[in-house]
Amino acid sequence: MVVVVVALAIVVVVVVVVVVVIVVVVVVVVAAAVVVVVVVVVVVVVVVVVVVVVVVVVVVVVVIVVVVVVVVVVVVVVVVVVVVVVVVLVVVVEVVVVVVVIVIVVVVVVIVVLVVVVVIVVVVAALAVLLLVVVVEEEVELVEILLLLL
Repeated sequence: MVVVVVALAIVVVVVVVVVVVIVVVVVVVVAAAVVVVVVVVVVVVVVVVVVVVVVVVVVVVVVIVVVVVVVVVVVVVVVVVVVVVVVVLVVVVEVVVVVVVIVIVVVVVVIVVLVVVVVIVVVVAALAVLLLVVVVEEEVELVEILLLLL
């Protein structure tokens, strides 16, 4: 009977040891699984946060660069438009001044030419009248007058 009790005690000890080992293995596996899950979750959260931060930084930098480029382009376009308008206005004013001066010179030349023509016509008419008076009063022949003129 002692052998049976010892055998039963050994079986009980073996069963208790096996149950304790199984419980320890299960606890270790569950703990390891929990640690793995926690590590995976932490890594995923860190990766997501890093990706979000990088995306936000890239978007902010791109927006700043785009705004700066747009501002620079707008400033350059405004400066170019102002310069072109000023140059065009200066050229137009110069052209208008040149045209006005040319018109004034042409008008003055035409007036001078007309005055000279009128003076010549008046002098020739006066000479013709004087010649007629001489011819009528002196009864000089036309041939002699032509010879005198030549």
